[in-house]
Order: sequence, then structure tokens, then C-alpha cells
Amino acid sequence: MSLISRLLGRHSDTRDAARPLWHRVVEIAREKQWYAQCGVADTVSGRFDAVTLVMVLVMLRMERDKHTPGGTTDDSLIEPSVRLTELFVDDMDGQLRQSGVGDLVVGKRIGKLMSVLGGRIGAFRDALGQDDATLIETLDRNVTLIDGADKARLAAEVRRLHAQIDALSGEALLAARIAR
Repeated sequence: MSLISRLLGRHSDTRDAARPLWHRVVEIAREKQWYAQCGVADTVSGRFDAVTLVMVLVMLRMERDKHTPGGTTDDSLIEPSVRLTELFVDDMDGQLRQSGVGDLVVGKRIGKLMSVLGGRIGAFRDALGQDDATLIETLDRNVTLIDGADKARLAAEVRRLHAQIDALSGEALLAARIAR
């Protein structure tokens, strides 16, 4: 939404409903345990990976509601998932610009980040349904870790968070009621 539209009060930001969930995703990704106990690198890359990991778990939960058991489509989380993705893009755009990436390069970098997010959604969709060894391998490929990271603990934490998010109703998820 443009600044002029906001000043004139013409349209509300359609992302407002997803904003609490986005803030909760970032809040969870910043928790010390990911870095201190699980071995995610406390670097720009590691923090991006943590945000993306939590985002993937939320997106997988939102994706699950697209089809109900009767074969019908439930659109209740489709729109919010789009808005959540827009907030992710806006935040990453701001982070890139703040780190000194110029206007001409930001678009390409955002495209790469969206590709990373999409690839990770696919990778974790598969890995979460398999054994711990597969999940650990997926985490190893997709998360920047420190030497000696406790990959088994990281996998257990990811499974715990995934189960917690997956158990939420659509309403509770949108309200960002992800307890920790």
C-alpha cells in the first residue's frame, strides 16, 4: 500500500491479519535455544535459516488446510499464507537494504530468497514424514550450523515445534498462539 493511500485512508493493509503471525515466526526464530543448544550459527546466514525454518513449519501447516478430507478446498488459510509470504519478502527486502545491498540487486536477491524458501518447504515436507536420519540430513543441508552442533537435538526441537504448530486450528495459528 502506498504512503499516499495510507495518508488518505483509502485502503487498509491486507497484510495486517498475518502480521501477528509473522512477528511470532521471527520471535521464535530468535530464541536462544536454536543457537545455544541446537547449534544454529549465530550469524546473518544462521539467523536467516532459523527464520526460514520456522516459516516453513508455519507454511506447511497452512498448506495442510487447502484440502479437506471430503476433497473440497478450504480457502481459509490461502489468503493469509500469501500475506505472510509478502511480509517475509518485505522484511527480507528491508534487511538487504539495511545491509547495503543496492536497489538494482535487491530484486535478484529476493528472487533467490523466495527460491530458497520454496525449496525448503519441499525438502522439509518430505523430511518431516520420514525418520530422524533423513530430517537431520535435511537440516544439515538447509541450516547453517556451528561445528559440533547437536543435530539430533535440533531435529527433536524441529519435530516438537512442527507438532505444536500442526496441532493448532487455523484460527489459533492466525492469532499466533504458538506457545513455547
